[in-house]
Amino acid sequence: MEGFNHSRVSEFVLLGLTDSPELQIFFFVVFSIFYLMTMFGNCLILLTVLSTSHLHSPMYFLLSNLSLIDMCLSSFATPKMIMDFFAQRKTISFEGCISQIFFLHLFTGTEIVLLISMSFDRYIAICKPLHYSTVMSQQVCVGLVVTSWTVGFLHTMSQLAFTLYLPFCGPNVVDSFFCDLPLVIQLTCIDIYVLGIFMISTSGVIALISFLLLLTSYIIVLVTIRDHSSTRSSKALSTCTAHFIVVLMFFGPCIFIYVWPFTNFLVDKILSVFYTIFTPFLNPLIYTLRNEEVKTAVKKKLTNQFFNETLVSLVYKNLLYLHPVLFKCFFLIFLL
Repeated sequence: MEGFNHSRVSEFVLLGLTDSPELQIFFFVVFSIFYLMTMFGNCLILLTVLSTSHLHSPMYFLLSNLSLIDMCLSSFATPKMIMDFFAQRKTISFEGCISQIFFLHLFTGTEIVLLISMSFDRYIAICKPLHYSTVMSQQVCVGLVVTSWTVGFLHTMSQLAFTLYLPFCGPNVVDSFFCDLPLVIQLTCIDIYVLGIFMISTSGVIALISFLLLLTSYIIVLVTIRDHSSTRSSKALSTCTAHFIVVLMFFGPCIFIYVWPFTNFLVDKILSVFYTIFTPFLNPLIYTLRNEEVKTAVKKKLTNQFFNETLVSLVYKNLLYLHPVLFKCFFLIFLL
C-alpha cells in the first residue's frame, strides 16, 4: 500500500477551453457575467419563495430547492475555471480533482431526482387535483428533497468507491476545464476499459431512463390538460413547458456525455459548459419569465428592497427581450 501511495500523481493539469489568449480574456468576461447572474438569479428566487407567504406551496418549495442545487452545480468548477483563464499552468491537486468529481455527481444526481419530484408534483396537481393537498403534504415534500440529496450522495459514492483505488501513476493531463469521470479514468496505469465504460455508462443509462420517465409523465399531463378549461389549460401548459425545457437542457448533455464515454470531441467541452454554467443560468430566467406568480413576487421584492417600480418594470421588459437573444449569443461564442 505504501508503494501504491508513492506512485500516485499529486496533481492534474487542466487544458481548459482554449489556448488562445484573446479567447481566454473573452471567456473570462463572458463566464464571469454568466456566473454572477446565475448566483443573483437563483438567490433571488430562493429568497423570494422563502419570504413570500403565498409561494409556500409544494411546487415553489421544490423550485427553491432547484435554485439551491443550481447555485451549487454552478460553483463546484466555474470559479476555478474563471481564475484559470489567467494562469500560466492550470493545475488541480489530486484531492481537488476527486472533490470535483464528488460534487459533480452529487449535484447532478440530486437534481435528477428533484426534477422527477417536480414532474410528480405537476402530475398530481393536474391529473389528481382533488387529492393534491393530501398527496403533496409538507412531510412528503421534505421527504422528496431529502430523498433527492440521499440518492445524489449514494450515486456519487458509488462512482468514487471505484475511482479512489485506481492507480494514477503516469499521465495527468485532463482535456477539460474540470475533472470529470470519463476523462480522469483514462489516466489510470492499468487497462480498465471494459469495466470503466460500464461504470461510466451506468450514469448515462440512469439519466436516459429518468428522462424517458419524465417525458412519459409530461405526455400524460399534456393529454390531461386538453380536457380542462382554457384558462387553466393555458397556465398548466406554461408551467409544464417551463419544466420540460429545464429537463431537456439538463438531461441532453448528461446523456450524450455519459452514454458514449471515452470520446474526445469538442462538443463534449461545449456540453460540459452547457450543464455546469448555461443551464443554471437559464433556470431562473425560464421560471420567472414564464410564471406570473413568481414574476410578480420577484418584482415586488425588488421594488421594496432596491429599486422603484418603474425601473423594475423596465428591467423585466428588457429581460423578456434579451432572453432569446442571450440563448443565441451563447452558442455564437463557440463559433469564434
